Amino acid sequence: MPKINVLPKNVAELIAAGEVVERPASVIKELVENSIDAGANFITVEIKRGGITYMRVTDNGCGISFGDVPTAFLRHATSKIKTDEDLNSIGTLGFRGEALAAVSSVAKVEMLTAPEDSMMGTHYVIEGGEEKLYEEIGCPKGTTIIIRDIFYNTPARMKFLKKDVSEANACAAVIDRIALSHPEVSFKLIRDGKQTLMTTGDGSIKSAVYSVLGREFSHSLIETEGEIGSVSVKGLICKPFACKPTRNNQFTFLNGRLVRSGTVVAAVEQAYKNSAMIGKFPGFVLYLTIPCDTVDVNVHPAKTEVRFSDEKRIFDAVYSAVKASLSVSDTRPEVKLNTPTFNPFQHIKANEYRQQVIGEETIAEKVYEKEPKKVTFNQPNDFGFVNRYSFVAKDGSKLKPMTKEEFKETVVTPLKAEPIIEDKPQIKVIGEAFSTYIIAEMKESVFMIDKHAAHERILFNKLKKEQKVEVQPLLAPVSVTLAREEYDAVINNTEALENAGFEVEDFGSSCVLVRAVPTFLTSEDASSVISEIASKLISGTSLITERQEHILSTVACKAAIKAGGKTSILEMQSLAEKVLLDDEIMYCPHGRPVAFEIKKRELEKQFGRIQ
Repeated sequence: MPKINVLPKNVAELIAAGEVVERPASVIKELVENSIDAGANFITVEIKRGGITYMRVTDNGCGISFGDVPTAFLRHATSKIKTDEDLNSIGTLGFRGEALAAVSSVAKVEMLTAPEDSMMGTHYVIEGGEEKLYEEIGCPKGTTIIIRDIFYNTPARMKFLKKDVSEANACAAVIDRIALSHPEVSFKLIRDGKQTLMTTGDGSIKSAVYSVLGREFSHSLIETEGEIGSVSVKGLICKPFACKPTRNNQFTFLNGRLVRSGTVVAAVEQAYKNSAMIGKFPGFVLYLTIPCDTVDVNVHPAKTEVRFSDEKRIFDAVYSAVKASLSVSDTRPEVKLNTPTFNPFQHIKANEYRQQVIGEETIAEKVYEKEPKKVTFNQPNDFGFVNRYSFVAKDGSKLKPMTKEEFKETVVTPLKAEPIIEDKPQIKVIGEAFSTYIIAEMKESVFMIDKHAAHERILFNKLKKEQKVEVQPLLAPVSVTLAREEYDAVINNTEALENAGFEVEDFGSSCVLVRAVPTFLTSEDASSVISEIASKLISGTSLITERQEHILSTVACKAAIKAGGKTSILEMQSLAEKVLLDDEIMYCPHGRPVAFEIKKRELEKQFGRIQ
C-alpha cells in the first residue's frame, strides 16, 4: 500500500486555489464582489490579453487598514463571518476569505489601499503566496489590486486557458452580470486600452440593462413587480414576441447575487405559456429579495447555485408577478419598415418637386393667393377649418371672415349637426392576403391578422372561461387505438377530457371509445384530436391546469378556421373586431402572434411623405 503523506503547504495552497481561480474571469468576479462588499459605488476593471498578463480592479470603497492587509491574504481570513451561526444569514457576496489567498498563490499581486479616515495608505506585493513588499504609502482612498501573470508558477494550468479574446469575453460577461445585479454602482471596463462598458450607476434597472444588453433588448422589456409573504420580486421581462430560441438573456439575482435557479426559470416560463412561441424562451432580469436565513448560498464554490427552504413560495411569487405584468403591459408587435434610400429633396427643391409630381399648387398656396369670397355650404364636408372663423372650401378658396353669430346662422343652425360619439374604434377590413392574413385598418394603423391563429385564440379563451364545454354526442362512437403510453395518459385524464367536452371510455387493449366531442368538432376530428391530446399529455407537465390547457388548445387548433381556407367578408370583419378590440387576444395558444401593426407614419416614411 502506498505511503500516505501530508502535502506541503505550498502544494496544498495551489490545489485550494483551483476551487476559486479557474481563469481570469473568476479572479475578476471575486475581486469585484469584494469591492461591492466594501461599499464602492464606482469600480473600474482593466484587462490586457484577456486578463492573462494583466488585471486591475480599482474601487472607491472603504479600503483596508495597514495592519489588516497581510491578514487579508491568508486563507479563511474574512470580515464577514465570525461564528457558525453567521453562515445561516449571509448577506454579502464574498464571505469565505479565500479569494485573495487563492489568487496570490498562482499570480503576482500588488495592492494599494487606504481607508477613508487614514492619512496614509498601504502598498503590498505578494507573489506565489510569498510576501515581497509591505510598506506605508500615499494613495487614493479605496483599493486598487493589480494581478499580473496568472498561473506563472503552474504552467500545467496555463495551457488550459483559451485564446485571449475568449478569456476577455469571459471577463466582460462577469462584469455585465455584476453590473446588472448592482445598478446603483457605476462600472467601467477597459479591454486592451479601449473602454467597452460604462454604466451610469444611477440605480435604474433600465439604465443598467440598456448599457449592458443593448438598445434592442432593453426596448422589448416591461416592468414586473410582486410580493408574497417575505418574498419580493421586481425587474424586467421581455414581451412575448421578443422571446428568443435560447435562454442566454435570463438573469436571476438573489439578494444582489447572480444565481442559477431552476425554480425561477420554471416559474417565468410557466407564466409565458400560451403567450411565447413553442421553442422560444423569455428574456428577463429579475431581482428577488428574501430573508437570508431561508436560502443556502454555500452550495457551490462559485456561489452561483442556491437552495431555498421554501421552493413553492419562490415559484408562486415569481409566477404571479410575471403573469400579472404580461396581462396588463403587453402590446401587439409593431413592424418597423426600412427607411427608403431615395430622397427627392436631396436634388430638387420641395416646390419644384410638387409641381413635377402633383402638377398644381397646393390648397395652402391657393388660400393665401386668392381674394376671400363668400361660399355657400350645403354639406358639412364642403369646408375645412383654417382659424377661428375662417374656412377653406373644397375648391381651395378662402371664406369671407364672419362673426360668431354669422357662422352659427350660416353653418351650424341650418345643418343641425350633431356630434358623433363612437363607443369603439371603427375597424375596416380591406381584404385578405394569401387566403391567410386579414388586412384591416383601425385609427392610424394597418393590421395584418393571421385568421387561423386569431380564431384559435378566440376559441381557446372561450373554452377556458366556460365552466362546462358544450358537448355534441356522436351518432356512432369512434374507436381510437393508441400507443401504450398514450393510452395510459388518456385513461388517467378522463376527468380533464370530460371538462373539455369529450366523453371517452376505456375499450381495452390500448383502445378507447369516443362517444362525444365539443360542439366545435365533428366525428371526423375525434381520432386525430384524441391522438394529439394523448401525445401532449405524455410530454407535458403534471400540473392539472396545464394539462387542461393542453387539451383545450388542441381542441381550439383543430376547430379553428384553417389558413388557405375560404372566409367571407363578414367572417373576416367579425374576427378583426374580436382581435383588435380585445387585449387578451395577442397570441395563439402556441405563442405565435395573432396580429401585427404597421403605423400610418411608417408607411408615409416609405413613400417619402415625411422624413
